[in-house]
Amino acid sequence: MEQRELESRVKQLMKCVTNNEPPETALRMLEELKKDASPTEDQLRATKAGVFIGKLRANPNKEIARSASELVIKWKKLVEAEKSNKRSKMGSPAPATSPLPPKASPVAASKSTGSTAAYTGDPEKRKFDVDKVDLNRTGSKVRDQCTGLIYNGLAYRSTESISNVLARSIAVENAAYTHFAGENDAYKKKIRSLFTNLKGKTNAALGLRVMSGDISPQKFVTMTDDDLKSDHQKQLEIELEKENMKKAQVPMAEKSISDSLECGKCKQKKVSYTQAQTRSADEPMTTFCECLHCGNRWKFS
Repeated sequence: MEQRELESRVKQLMKCVTNNEPPETALRMLEELKKDASPTEDQLRATKAGVFIGKLRANPNKEIARSASELVIKWKKLVEAEKSNKRSKMGSPAPATSPLPPKASPVAASKSTGSTAAYTGDPEKRKFDVDKVDLNRTGSKVRDQCTGLIYNGLAYRSTESISNVLARSIAVENAAYTHFAGENDAYKKKIRSLFTNLKGKTNAALGLRVMSGDISPQKFVTMTDDDLKSDHQKQLEIELEKENMKKAQVPMAEKSISDSLECGKCKQKKVSYTQAQTRSADEPMTTFCECLHCGNRWKFS
């Protein structure tokens, strides 16, 4: 297999794993590489194929991890055989270096995939760095940081295992990356919004629903700010709006008269109006209008 084709296949495999495609697809690609690819040391160094395949040995899917390990072993043997031939021809020993990464230790694998045991520490202090989670997943610093932000939001107040929280965080980040077509401002803004809502003290049910699957990653990243609010918060805003609307119904004498507002019914510009904050403080004020000519009433924000 030529270097260009090897590089292309490895990139396809990387994309498949990063996008959380079905494990069967990645397994098929790994088997094809085991069958078709017999790269040289120079090809492995140039394409960094060994580095990527080596990382897959810590994949949460055991079949993918096993297949990646077998491929690494095969390529190591090829490299060693190549070096042995070179030493025989040159008649002198060569440095025993390898383009393939050393096999991950059980401790490193644990940090990468996370523990499957229920969390027993203080759930209100949970963060990816406290849980010793390895976020180097996509090759993009921005995406990995966004995964960490979602992890912090989902882990807060949760006793779910590290591996479960990490898996769901990766799925949410990937859904956002796909929905917003890349690392653009909309993608970053949505990630920050999701994190803020997950950390809300009155919105504990949101994280539970995401972790349980009641809210899928694809649905989660498309929810509006109102959708993300807790029932308690929504009820408070309804009560606030009702209270403010009552306060807005002041006597006519307290209302202002405007000759710039136009009645949509009779087109006259003799309109009385008053303003009130009927929603939350960060929302615009509501203007209540009444036409002094025909009595038509309306409001706008």
